[in-house]
Amino acid sequence: MLGALIAAAEPSKVPFYIAGGVLAVWAAVLSTLGLTRPSFPYNARGQRAVMAISLLFAALAIGTAIATDP
Repeated sequence: MLGALIAAAEPSKVPFYIAGGVLAVWAAVLSTLGLTRPSFPYNARGQRAVMAISLLFAALAIGTAIATDP
């Protein structure tokens, strides 16, 4: 009974699992594109976009990990 009360008081880890999963899928997509298309991301604008999206997903994963830490 006490264990259930303690578990209920902890924040849900679901947001972290979702953000981490999105980051992992993004990494897999990037590696696939990089291996199949040697010129990816094609130009400096594409490079900046890839870096910005990667930074956003990493920050979300880190932020949700911190926010859901008991």
